[in-house]
Amino acid sequence: MAQKIFLLSPASLNGVRARQLMSPRAKFAAAMEYQSPEGVPIARAFAFMSALYFRGKIAYSLHFGGTENTFVITPGFGLVDPEWRITEERMKVMRRPDVDVRRRNYRKPLERDANAIASRLEEDAQVILLGSVATGKYVDVLWPILGSRLRFPGVFAGLGDMSRGGLMLRAVRENRELEYVTLDSPRSRAR
Repeated sequence: MAQKIFLLSPASLNGVRARQLMSPRAKFAAAMEYQSPEGVPIARAFAFMSALYFRGKIAYSLHFGGTENTFVITPGFGLVDPEWRITEERMKVMRRPDVDVRRRNYRKPLERDANAIASRLEEDAQVILLGSVATGKYVDVLWPILGSRLRFPGVFAGLGDMSRGGLMLRAVRENRELEYVTLDSPRSRAR
């Protein structure tokens, strides 16, 4: 069986739910962890910030790949494991760079970590991107490093974030892995 690595796109750090998490007045569990010196695990924080989409991505990747094969794309820090903790200091760093391949402080850490993963991959390994493939914000960095090993769920083409999140949660419940296709396949639906 081919080795599978899952790369998850980040949650928005500028939305209402991100502001709720970072509020010093917030008293819910994830916010209290965020306020602690240890911070909150990125998987929990992003699941709160992004709701259905990230919850689907993290549940799916952990179910089919496990913690050791799941990495979250993190602005300013590259690829981190789901238990990596977000503190107030790390959040400040993560909010600085735009998720834009032209921004060195976003691109360089992601390139570094993608190269480290690529150097450890078996010949028939697949790296599954659970995130947008229609734009270049992840693909333009990852494709030159991972080549044809970089895949995405083919059914994602043309679906919105909420539909993708629900689809992945159903796949986990049914223990049914989605079919992955190369980036040569259509990445968006023709209108």
